Amino acid sequence: MKRTIMILPQFDNMDVIEQIRNKYDPLAKLIQPHITLVFPFESEVSNDFLEEVIKKQLMHINPFEVVLQGFSRQIEEKTTYLFLDIIIGAKELQGIHDLLYSVNFATLNEDYTYVPHITVGRFSEVSSLNNAYADVKNLNIIFKSRINKIIIEEIATDEQSIVVKEIFL
Repeated sequence: MKRTIMILPQFDNMDVIEQIRNKYDPLAKLIQPHITLVFPFESEVSNDFLEEVIKKQLMHINPFEVVLQGFSRQIEEKTTYLFLDIIIGAKELQGIHDLLYSVNFATLNEDYTYVPHITVGRFSEVSSLNNAYADVKNLNIIFKSRINKIIIEEIATDEQSIVVKEIFL
């Protein structure tokens, strides 16, 4: 089964993120705004086992604050992305990501540099990405959330997100 490990931050001004995602992210109706910690992977281990592994690995991690502000562009070979940037809490997110990948997910192919963010747009053409970036780059809105849990998500065949476990910090 295909799963992801992520955080679902809650913001008082979530509607702003939702408006941007509804305009630019084809997955907006399938998954809530999220910060991915472990990218989609296939595994037959049970959700209960996965939960215990994550709890053990993150037992010394306490709840923390994240603050997001500003946008950036990520250009990859087949898809380009519009990111909402994390300005406070990125170090903690990087640490959690590194802890999970160092032991539990070390066999997954991680051929990229992890940059914590929330994806707010996905595009097949750079010109579309640039137009979206021009549309949002001057938004000076701050998004704050307290992170106190990690989510194990199953990804359905239609890409729908199904939260199967919540692991509290």
